[in-house]
Amino acid sequence: MPLISPWRADFPAIDALLRQGQTYLDSAATTQKPQALLDALTRYYATGAANVHRAQHLPGAHATQAFEASRQKIAHWLNADAGGQIIFTHGATSALNLLAYGLEPRFAAGDEIAISALEHHANLLPWQQLAQRRGLKLVVLPLDGHGLIDLDAAATLIGPRTRLLAVSQFSNVLGAWQPLQRLLALARGQGALTVVDGAQGVVHGRHDVQALGCDFYVFSSHKLYGPEGLGILYARNWALEQLAHWQFGGEMVLDADYHQAQFRAAPLGFEAGTPPIASVIGLGATLDYLDSLDNQALAEHEARLHKRLLEGLQQRERIRILGAPELALVSFVAEGIHSADLAHLLTEQGIAVRAGHHCAMPLLKSLGLSGAIRVSLGLYNDSDDLLRFFAALDQALELLA
Repeated sequence: MPLISPWRADFPAIDALLRQGQTYLDSAATTQKPQALLDALTRYYATGAANVHRAQHLPGAHATQAFEASRQKIAHWLNADAGGQIIFTHGATSALNLLAYGLEPRFAAGDEIAISALEHHANLLPWQQLAQRRGLKLVVLPLDGHGLIDLDAAATLIGPRTRLLAVSQFSNVLGAWQPLQRLLALARGQGALTVVDGAQGVVHGRHDVQALGCDFYVFSSHKLYGPEGLGILYARNWALEQLAHWQFGGEMVLDADYHQAQFRAAPLGFEAGTPPIASVIGLGATLDYLDSLDNQALAEHEARLHKRLLEGLQQRERIRILGAPELALVSFVAEGIHSADLAHLLTEQGIAVRAGHHCAMPLLKSLGLSGAIRVSLGLYNDSDDLLRFFAALDQALELLA
């Protein structure tokens, strides 16, 4: 029985790509955009773009109003206490670097930072480099056989010297929800700060940061059907007070002369320079659109489509699935076939999937792999997309056998 996405028509690029012979199955890298977002960007640029917070003229007032309205929408989306807990950055990577530099004065030589073995480079390298700068110990929490962070090992590795825990909510390679509640509880028990990389997790369902209990939560707009060049950093009020300013320039300054300056508090104190105004306004429009959808119907569609993807791969010989994926994506390799060769043949047949180390090189190395194929789904995908993928996969496997 076909699985049809009732939201497909809301994303004009999907059918435009199909007319070009392309089936888009790479939403974990970046999503296509809804018409509501395109309309908001056109309206902003066509009716008068302006900088925010600085101008008294009408275009500036309109831009500031729309910009700050989006901050409130994001706070509502995450169930944050207030919009002031939302900081805009130029990407999730930028937000994580903000944390690594902004928290640096809190660390002393010999302190420990705990991450997991499955982290995206964006949630590994900033902490790795901070550890090198300050003489810290970077503790890597291992995984169990299902691709989840091993809680027993974590209980022994998160200890009195742990000052910060930084982990992903949902693996961009293994497609599994991580046991955050217990991990965060372990860190809180040691008085450590907690950072959650929600870049993949925020796309699926609504997540309550107050219930989650993390100090910081990071995600990127472009994976949540929003524009590129925008990252979101949520921080608890207490955690915001721990951050030192790390970028300096216009907007974030309260008072300055040639030899000293005073800086604004969050959020504006951490938004130096002109922010990604159109992207912020556009993400607000995207959240309005997502808020209008039937969340239960959406979750059921994603679950059924993912089940078909997983079952189809399991039915094919020589396919090895990485981990135990639960939702949205599946990463796999074909025994005896280099993933780059397989990806090339899929690309030639118009199948847009991701191949390589997926910005998680240490994880792939630990699995003894140089790369893997990842198929990832968006709310606009349907069963016909999977039929085209499996037809192309079968042909590629036959050619490479």
